Amino acid sequence: MKTARKRDASAHSCRLITNPIRRWGWLFLLPTFAAFCVGFLYPFAKGLFLSFCKFKTTSKWTWVGLKNYITIFQDEGFLHAFWYTALYTLVSMLIINVLAFAVAYALTKGIKGSNFFRTVFFMPNLIGGIVLGYIWLMIFDGILGHFDTAVVLETKYGFWGLIILMCWQQIGYMMIIYIAGLQAVPEDMLEAARIDGASSWKTLWHITIPNVMPSITICTFLSLTNGFKLYDQNLALTAGSPFKTLADGNVIKTTEMLALNIVSSNTSNSKGPGQAKAVIFFILVAIIGLLQLAATRKKEVDQ
Repeated sequence: MKTARKRDASAHSCRLITNPIRRWGWLFLLPTFAAFCVGFLYPFAKGLFLSFCKFKTTSKWTWVGLKNYITIFQDEGFLHAFWYTALYTLVSMLIINVLAFAVAYALTKGIKGSNFFRTVFFMPNLIGGIVLGYIWLMIFDGILGHFDTAVVLETKYGFWGLIILMCWQQIGYMMIIYIAGLQAVPEDMLEAARIDGASSWKTLWHITIPNVMPSITICTFLSLTNGFKLYDQNLALTAGSPFKTLADGNVIKTTEMLALNIVSSNTSNSKGPGQAKAVIFFILVAIIGLLQLAATRKKEVDQ
């Protein structure tokens, strides 16, 4: 009887705590929700509306309908920036994740000084994008001769210069996530594989990687979205150079990525096409990111 009374008392006290929280919880959420509306929902809705307008300032606009969207899909510079960004994102995503996983795998094998190496590899992630771009310009100039000149004169050098820069910055960050995933692999599964005589390669492919899939999902998503959103490093390293003249007389920047192309469009007299590019950019990154999450999370469930 005493035990039953104690349970009733604890349940009653629990209700006394939870009921007011359920009743007035919305009041505590109001400041955060208001900040979300002011900082995100309203600017997003305003930007979506302005993508259908011709304007110089957000308060003075003229409705033009789908004209801005028709204009941007006829813009050779925008189309080139899209395919260039897609290629860059694919290559950088593969290289960054493979190297980050390899470094994390090596540092979880108990090598001497692993904590020091983790710190050294992570430090480049703390440097801002603009500063990072200028640092690598100096590195290319000081170590590789006049490679900094080639970066802005040759499209292929500009492409691989950005790849090197972003790998140097992001591998350490992704490495930390992979280390957390590797340390969470059940030890009993690894021990069972050793007892069964499985080789290190088979253990890696059939036990380690399937158990690290949540980390692979996170790192792939981050490297994918970071690749499409790249701006600071692109501006500092190449600024879109070199230029290429098309047959119709239009000039495009051959190393200009989507984010830089959008900003460049918004410096003109009419900001409507640039705003339409920003909307397309948001939809593109959102769809690709969601598809990637769905694909990798499905593998997590299947394991």
